[in-house]
Amino acid sequence: MSDQPRRPRTSGKPYRRPKKDPVRILAFEALRAVDERDAYANLVLPPLLRKAREKEGPETFDTRDAALATELVYGTLRRQGTYDAVLSACVDRPLREVDPPVLDVLSLGAHQLLGTRIPTHAAVSATVELARVVLGDGRAKFVNAVLRKVAQHDLDGWLERVAPPYDADPEEHLAVVHSHPRWVVSALWDSLGGGRAGIEDLLRADNERPEVTLVARPGRATAEELLEEDAALPGHWSLYAVRLTEGGEPGAVAAVREGRAGVQDEGSQLVALALAGAPLDGPDRRWLDGCAGPGGKAALLGALAAQRGALLVASEKQTHRAGLVARALAGNPGPYQVIAADGTRPAWRPGSFDRVLVDVPCTGLGALRRRPEARWRRRPEDLEGFAPLQRGLLRTALESVRVGGVVGYATCSPHLAETRAVVADVLKQHPDTELLDARPLLPGVPDLGEGPDVQLWPHLHGTDAMYLALIRRTG
Repeated sequence: MSDQPRRPRTSGKPYRRPKKDPVRILAFEALRAVDERDAYANLVLPPLLRKAREKEGPETFDTRDAALATELVYGTLRRQGTYDAVLSACVDRPLREVDPPVLDVLSLGAHQLLGTRIPTHAAVSATVELARVVLGDGRAKFVNAVLRKVAQHDLDGWLERVAPPYDADPEEHLAVVHSHPRWVVSALWDSLGGGRAGIEDLLRADNERPEVTLVARPGRATAEELLEEDAALPGHWSLYAVRLTEGGEPGAVAAVREGRAGVQDEGSQLVALALAGAPLDGPDRRWLDGCAGPGGKAALLGALAAQRGALLVASEKQTHRAGLVARALAGNPGPYQVIAADGTRPAWRPGSFDRVLVDVPCTGLGALRRRPEARWRRRPEDLEGFAPLQRGLLRTALESVRVGGVVGYATCSPHLAETRAVVADVLKQHPDTELLDARPLLPGVPDLGEGPDVQLWPHLHGTDAMYLALIRRTG
């Protein structure tokens, strides 16, 4: 008798080893990391792509493969809610009872069938081959059966079947069609102020791939220099912004590698520029970034402060993030100091600064284009966890600025509980303050509302949904 292991038989056909597809295996590994370790796709993907290039070689795993892997990961995460609704109609048990790795493979297949131009037969066969590699032959049969059901309709056909009519349940209709949790749809709708067109435009924008935006740090680089790069276009609003069109790689830009420029959303740039441009009563010598990590705004503020001979103090509570801030500020042309300190328990005397920025920790609902997995991780109760910290940081910022100085309260969330509610609550306790009109400090930017605060939007401004309130201390 032979000592060789017996190969499984399937319908009398000889056993065939599954073909390993490095693109889809990489996408599966990224989704598993997001699910198992609460990792962020934008942090997981780059090392996986590098590993694949090194293992397969640049000729086997080229830029088109990297682009497809990226699209599979981000597209699957963005449309997860929609695909879950479709898969629920194709699986004979609740999705929560399906093993997570199997569900990841099914979601990858659903995205290829419903969200890409990959032909149906290729999408099904490639996903079944992936299932054979990562799940085994038995579960690959289950994947094959489910995806053949998914392939019976296109996306519009499925949405007619799985989304309730808008008139019957507007929020649930939008949640399924645009793949956002219902509570997020409700919160964003409240922040926009009603109307179907606006919320649909915003939800669509959240599902689009954002451009990569660079910032030329004043005194160290110019937008003109960055525009000499391939696939570069001027920013929409910031004088220091340059957009990289599809295929542009920040790491290939010399100014980025040298720290003279960085990757920074244009909304984030506008917040820093507005604070730097706010009118002061008195001197303009000391600036504070009270929540400086990971360092993008601090680097821009530091460069702007240097042009005026002002000192920037960048404070960050977490030591490792303070290290990122120090790296971002390295080479700044003017004086700066990076400290690891709790912004609610300041390591400086009251009234020490002329300008203070606090870009507070938040739910991140304003950056769902860049971190699509965040929409599925956040819960309404998270707002209660952030609320005391946001109010504490703003109170400390107002105590840290001198009379006549200005505080900028910023957050990458448009949720009213994290924006206007925080500002209103804290200012009730600080009658010696006044809100400044931030809109004139964003020249050329349209659709800024009635003020005096500013809310930016992906669908209106092409930026993350950054919020900014400028507050002057009057006594």
